[in-house]
Order: sequence, then C-alpha cells, then structure tokens
Amino acid sequence: MVLSVCGLCKSYSALVAAEDVSFQVHRREVVGLLGPNGAGKTTTINMILGVLSPTAGSIRIGGIDLARERARALAHANFSAVYASLPGNLTVTQNLRFFGLVYGIPELGRRVGELLQQFDLERLRDTKCGLLSSGEQTRVALAKAVLNRPRLLLLDEPTASLDPAAAQTTRARIRGLTMETGCGILWTSHNMYEVEEVCDRVLFLSHGRILLEGDPRQLPREHGAATLEELFIRLAREPLAEPLERAG
Repeated sequence: MVLSVCGLCKSYSALVAAEDVSFQVHRREVVGLLGPNGAGKTTTINMILGVLSPTAGSIRIGGIDLARERARALAHANFSAVYASLPGNLTVTQNLRFFGLVYGIPELGRRVGELLQQFDLERLRDTKCGLLSSGEQTRVALAKAVLNRPRLLLLDEPTASLDPAAAQTTRARIRGLTMETGCGILWTSHNMYEVEEVCDRVLFLSHGRILLEGDPRQLPREHGAATLEELFIRLAREPLAEPLERAG
C-alpha cells in the first residue's frame, strides 16, 4: 500500500472542506479522485502533500505517518499539475537538475539522462521550458514528478491543456509508469472518458465527503446511469443525502 488516508477532516471555522475522508491507494493502482469544483479534491491533495494540516485524521505514505515524519513520508511522493508549471527561463535539463538537487537524487546526471530518454526529451534538453508546447511541458512535468522514483504520484488534471492525441499518449505513458515502477497514482480529472480508460477505481467527492467508490466501468449501471459522465453530473447537481455503500 502506498497511501492510507483515515478519517481525514479539514474545517475553517464554520466551513467544512473535508469530512471523514478515508481511502487507500495500492501499488500499481490508479485511483481517480472525482467531484465538481469545490468538492474537496484540492483540499484533500494539499493535505496529502503536507501543504495543509488536517483538523483530524491521519495520512500514511509508504507506511510512514505524515504528521510524525513529514520529510521522510514526502520523500516517497511527488506531484504534477497543469497549473504548477516549471520555471520557464530554465531549460529542460536545468529544470530536472534543479529539482534533482532539491530531492537529493544520487547520480543525478545519470538519472536526468534516463528521464530525457524515457520521456522523449533528448532533442529538447537545451530548450527553455517556456518555449515548449503544452504536450512537451507535460512530458517535462511528468519527468520531474518521477525524478525521486516516488511510491505515490499525485496528478491533478495532468492532461487538461492537451489536444486529444497528446492526451492519449500522456495517459498511456502514465499508465505504463505504474507497471514499470510499481508506484500508485491518485488522479483528479473532469474528463470521464479519460477516467474510464486509466483508473482502476474512483472516489466521488461532494461537499468534502466520499459518496461513492468503485470500478468506473461498473458504477454507472450499479446506480442507474448510462455513463460515468451521467453519474458525475447527477451527483454534482443532486448530492446524495448519505454516502452509499461502497462497491468492490
């Protein structure tokens, strides 16, 4: 198991951003964290990344308690998001070397070389990131996100700015990472086609609570919806009064 979240709560005075959120992510598993804007997805991710402190509950990354051993736990995680762009005035190689120094990667030159090859970035190695296309920037961001060989990879809308062909290639590359490295992935997306293609399991959040959990290809018919998108829209417009029993 790469991530265990138990009884996680986050409140700001009268506002409850997360309430009793519990789930797990296993090795070689891609879990989709779904919900409308304001559902609590970003709050949950920020607590897992140690950016926010939970009001209650616990988070364990690779079996390490985040609250007690923050640095050691986060050394096993990494993150990528379309809105968290890399410094545009640095080249691809400079960005990877910079973050490699931050993470304390041993044999950094060799590791950067491996990632340039793995993510088809060798011809762009001396190009400044600000001059890259959206698809190229996404590849660099993913290379940065696996620099430290994380057990847990958090991806927040990683294909949101990509055209369909680049998005398909990126999804295949991310899916391959789970098989090659054994990492687990927590993935947020509003693209339900993408979720069905990539995710082994999904969690539906609404008002900071998990309403449904299960296989994205089976959940719709289990709850009387034709598609995952239809189920998503229904839950976004009319959240269930109480969480349903989780599937699987």
